[in-house]
Amino acid sequence: MKGTYCLVLDLPDEARIRVGALGMQRFPSGTYVYVGSALSGIEQRISRHVRKAKKKRWHIDYLLDKAHLLSTIAIPSQSKGTECEVASALLKSDCAFTVISGFGSSDCHCESHLIHFGGDDPVWVTENVARTVAMLSCVYPTRTGAGRE
Repeated sequence: MKGTYCLVLDLPDEARIRVGALGMQRFPSGTYVYVGSALSGIEQRISRHVRKAKKKRWHIDYLLDKAHLLSTIAIPSQSKGTECEVASALLKSDCAFTVISGFGSSDCHCESHLIHFGGDDPVWVTENVARTVAMLSCVYPTRTGAGRE
């Protein structure tokens, strides 16, 4: 399946992590959501993220050395733009904020594709992500003219 995915992560302790070209970064402890795209296959991309032994290619690879992957949400899509729409919508959620500008968004103009939800309950965060995604027209487009005669 091609599309966008969200990784819900728990970082139990504050960490300082070198993140590729972004350099040394401070990550407060708490719950994070990373939004990525996998137009060549979500299943393969997530299984790569889960592997411990891998060459670090993306910003998220560095964070995954310290954070625990709690859940994933797959969003079928043919468009790279879906990733940006999901990240933008999540940043508008209660208690959501950017910790590192440019994280996961070096190939677009988004502020970040990593959203920090502070110490919020990971189950609440996962449910919030699912609700937010369900409301996006890029995920469930409305058909114009449906039911009209």
